[in-house]
Amino acid sequence: MTPAELARTVLRSVRGAVEEQELSVAVPARIVVQPPPRPGCGDYASNVALQLAQQAGRPAHEVAEILRKRLSGSAGIARVEIAGPGFLNFTLGDGAQVALVREVLARGESYGGPAAGQSPATAAPATGSAAAPATGSATDPAAHTATDPAAHTATDPATAPAAGPTTAPAGDARSVVVAEALARIDTAAGLGGRRVADERPVLTPTPYDLATLVARLGADEARWVLLRPAAQDPVRVPERPVQRESNPRFRVQYAYARARALGRHARALGFGSEPGDVGAPVRGQAADDGSSDGAGSAAQALKSFHTLLATYPSVVESAARLRAPDRVVRHLEATADAFFRWHDGYPPLPVGEQKPLAVHRARLALAEAGRTVLANGLRLLGISAPEHL
Repeated sequence: MTPAELARTVLRSVRGAVEEQELSVAVPARIVVQPPPRPGCGDYASNVALQLAQQAGRPAHEVAEILRKRLSGSAGIARVEIAGPGFLNFTLGDGAQVALVREVLARGESYGGPAAGQSPATAAPATGSAAAPATGSATDPAAHTATDPAAHTATDPATAPAAGPTTAPAGDARSVVVAEALARIDTAAGLGGRRVADERPVLTPTPYDLATLVARLGADEARWVLLRPAAQDPVRVPERPVQRESNPRFRVQYAYARARALGRHARALGFGSEPGDVGAPVRGQAADDGSSDGAGSAAQALKSFHTLLATYPSVVESAARLRAPDRVVRHLEATADAFFRWHDGYPPLPVGEQKPLAVHRARLALAEAGRTVLANGLRLLGISAPEHL
């Protein structure tokens, strides 16, 4: 179950409570379901009861109990608990992670947009800040060949958009690149053609034209530095692109390239991927890994990676709705970091004389799901997904 599916399940429970007169409220247009703020609070959480309490004229905890009873036993939900003044915490069923990997792999390039029969407005949004407009132009990188001197164009046409142009219309480079990215994000979110000019955000301008930045940094780095800041933040342009893991753009592309390499090595060993149980982490990886986000164990790294894959569609939806392509950038950075932490604890390839096992096939499938999310996000930003770095 993805966050969007969980949000729709919660929304149905609210609608049912209203129809059966357990609650007297207006049914909200959307329900926010997000990862909880700290470990130990289930897989996802929602503050819907607190939002409805005043309108219902009842304590939030009482509203939460009504919804908890309706949600308990729902397909894909193992447990629903009430925390604090009325937060709902959800623990998903044992098969949820495997089902997520299957969905990502099955949907491929389309993962990130509304599923068949789903309205874009029902996808659960993520939190964050706003950003920018959406009209394509002749400089859309989807129509050009990669020009980044530090990157190699991917050979997989399903996961490798061209990186961008060497020329651009006169004007602020940031506005051009943000508009192009949002045009693709709108399409992915199912909102193509619905945006209007007055929805354009106020961007802090940058005193560069796009051709100058591309010549200086390469197309991929130029677009990354223009899209990464929130709308109100200034653009910080490096002297030159740095091809090492301290560079977030390089780290994201490297994670994608690494996932591609895992598939090549697996094929050379004679096995493929199959979603399933990824098993226990390798010995020595359950201790604190010093990661900055507090994911101290390999098991927590695995959970974080799954959560980032699951929440990618809601990030795309909120990036379109709030005109904020920087949300996609930050999500890709977090996904790449989680991929490397997970990979260290759950290596997808057998070591030494070990033969490929079911856990290796399951781990390879999870790596492929991560690769899919990274490729889809890079495509939305107009940045290449290189097979080799």
